[in-house]
Amino acid sequence: MNLNTVKITPNLLNIALLILRIVLGTMMIINHGWTKVVQYEMLKTEFFSFLGLGSQFSLILAILAEILCSILLIFGLFTRVALIPLIITMLVAISVHNWELFGKAEMGFLYLVGFVFLLLVGPGEKSIDYKMSRKSYF
Repeated sequence: MNLNTVKITPNLLNIALLILRIVLGTMMIINHGWTKVVQYEMLKTEFFSFLGLGSQFSLILAILAEILCSILLIFGLFTRVALIPLIITMLVAISVHNWELFGKAEMGFLYLVGFVFLLLVGPGEKSIDYKMSRKSYF
C-alpha cells in the first residue's frame, strides 16, 4: 500500500479535525491554562502586561483564553470565535519570547499554526457547531 495514494475521505478529514481540536485544546488547558491558575499568586505581578492592561488583568485574559476557549475548541462550539483569543494569546506569547521560533517561542508557534489552520478550515462535522448549523427551526 502506497501512503501517497490513500484517499482522504470526508469522514477521515472530520476525524482528523476532531483529533486536532481535542489535542490542541487539552494540551493548552493542562500545560498552560491550568498552570497559570495554580501559579496565579506568583504570576499576577510579573505576567506580561498586554497593551498596558496590567499584569493581573492580562493574566486573567490569558487564563480565560487558555481554559474557556480551549473547552469551546474541544467541543467545537463557537469554534472560530473561540480561536481568536487563542491566536492572540499565542501571538503575545511568541512576541514575549522575541519571536525565537527555534527556541523559547517554538511551542507558541506550533499552537498558533494549529489554531490558524482550524480557523481557516473550521471545526469539521464532528462538532457542536456543525450540529447546530444542520438544525432546522422551521
